[in-house]
Amino acid sequence: MQPADFMTESLRRAPWGLQVSEILYAAIQAVDPYKAVSRTIFLHEDQLHLGKQTYNLRKNRKIYLVGTGKAGLPMAQAVMDRLGHWVVDGLVIVKEGYGGVESVGSVRIAEAGHPIPDHRGLTATREMLALLKRAHSEDLVLVVLSGGGSALLTDPVEGVSLEDMQVLTNLLLASGADIEEINRIRKQIDAVKGGGLARAAVPAPVAALILSDVVGDRLELIASGPTIPPVGRWQSVMAIIKRYHLKDQLPPTVLKALHHPPQPPLLVSIPPNNILVGNNELAARAALEKASQFGYHTHLLTTTMQGEARSVGEDMAAKLKAFAEAGTPRPAVWVAGGETTVTLRGNGLGGRNQELALAAVPGLAGLDHAALVTLATDGGDGPTSAAGAVVTGETYQRALQLGLDIQMALTANDSHSFFSNLGDCLSPGPTRTNVNDLLFLFLF
Repeated sequence: MQPADFMTESLRRAPWGLQVSEILYAAIQAVDPYKAVSRTIFLHEDQLHLGKQTYNLRKNRKIYLVGTGKAGLPMAQAVMDRLGHWVVDGLVIVKEGYGGVESVGSVRIAEAGHPIPDHRGLTATREMLALLKRAHSEDLVLVVLSGGGSALLTDPVEGVSLEDMQVLTNLLLASGADIEEINRIRKQIDAVKGGGLARAAVPAPVAALILSDVVGDRLELIASGPTIPPVGRWQSVMAIIKRYHLKDQLPPTVLKALHHPPQPPLLVSIPPNNILVGNNELAARAALEKASQFGYHTHLLTTTMQGEARSVGEDMAAKLKAFAEAGTPRPAVWVAGGETTVTLRGNGLGGRNQELALAAVPGLAGLDHAALVTLATDGGDGPTSAAGAVVTGETYQRALQLGLDIQMALTANDSHSFFSNLGDCLSPGPTRTNVNDLLFLFLF
């Protein structure tokens, strides 16, 4: 991947386009999963240091490497490059198109469906659980986790089928529920989530290297916390179901499982060693550092951006316009990180980053020397090949000239078609990392 992979029609037309692409590229490079994992693993002779814990590999200790997520392949590669001699077996599940190889050394790479779980993910998950049964107390289970793991790693509880899980996931993604609400529900009907992977590894100790894709870096939410044993009792999720009017649409088996949650599972005997290796703030600050090298005035707005995508887009457009009218010194860039949501009302194609950008188009109309850029750090926004979009003060007029109806596109949730027609979809391809979304406000 190169900076040129981030170019769009608007960026090619602008004298500052190459700088913008360099800034976006710097953000992605800062959260490269291979580098993030490599700098976390310290091996001195037969002493393995991970976080605050040290593992003695002298006593024929075997390492089993398992994991899941969009960044699974480079994370696994980093582990194998540092510890390959000690790793005897493993399996890592990645999103379809994010693999490309059958194995990394002794570790198999399996591709599965995302964001909707499929039979490949279910089969690979059960193979992973069978593999973990071979681990003994003198061994070490090393886990690599990143965003996307909630769909890729799945084993529904008894009575709930994969098809039931697919229906539930589709409904949740379309409802506008945020990731915390979605994962609270998924953990209750999936045996491998909420510490389930760590429990499957008992009696072996577990260490997890985690790349965060959730606001606030709450480890229990990343990939639905397969190595984070829940504390206390299961919380009722029926309030979430009611809030989004899903009760009448859910399969009866799912409702039964939600109404009769399991007893609190026993905690593992040795708490997992969970280590955060990278997050959204790291990417945002790297972008700001690159911008400062180009002479930009830089500002970090937030790393907890949330809310309905179109509302955030309107607000951010207004904010950028206010910055311009206030005579802010130029060039300048403001960066926000987080994750918005989309409530689906139409049958169009798009994702939260493109919808946010689409909602910003009217508010930026006619604003000179300005741009709003959205970027999903994994390279994919919703079920599209784009990662986001670029909006400038010229976008509104260019859309009118092409006969594009902005309000109609919003109503249909068809942001991808809108920006594709303009040539302004950001399409760098899979980045094989995932630390949420980034939004950039530029004044040139």
